[in-house]
Amino acid sequence: MNSDEAKIKYADIIDLPHHQSRTRRHMSLSDRAAQFAPFAALSGYEDMVNEEARLTDSEIELSDNEIAMLNAVIGEIGAQLSNGAHPVVSLTYFKRDAYKSGGSYETLTAAVKKVDAVSKKLIFYGSGDIESKRIPVIEIPVENILQIAIKASE
Repeated sequence: MNSDEAKIKYADIIDLPHHQSRTRRHMSLSDRAAQFAPFAALSGYEDMVNEEARLTDSEIELSDNEIAMLNAVIGEIGAQLSNGAHPVVSLTYFKRDAYKSGGSYETLTAAVKKVDAVSKKLIFYGSGDIESKRIPVIEIPVENILQIAIKASE
């Protein structure tokens, strides 16, 4: 059907004004466009792809000498704790990823609350206010520590 035939066929309605409802509001252009916007056929797919693309580190294996040096520093921390001090230490430790193999290395500087020899953990105050009774604690397994240093007291 060419344009001349279409004009003849629809001649009775082609010049009529566009109908506007008296009871309903006219839809905005953005609302009309939203009707035809693409939708996420696979909800959560993009999150899954992003999670798969996220990289993790593997844990570094320490030598016997490095383990002995870490144990010596932890022994010094234990000695200071038994004298009533709460030394502030800076350490780098491996934090395992909750969703995939591997993890990441994080650095923490905090006051030591306790050296737990039974469960082989260092327990830190989660806040700088040691005198407070309601402080969250941070527990780090000794096996995850890469390096540790006692900060000089001020």
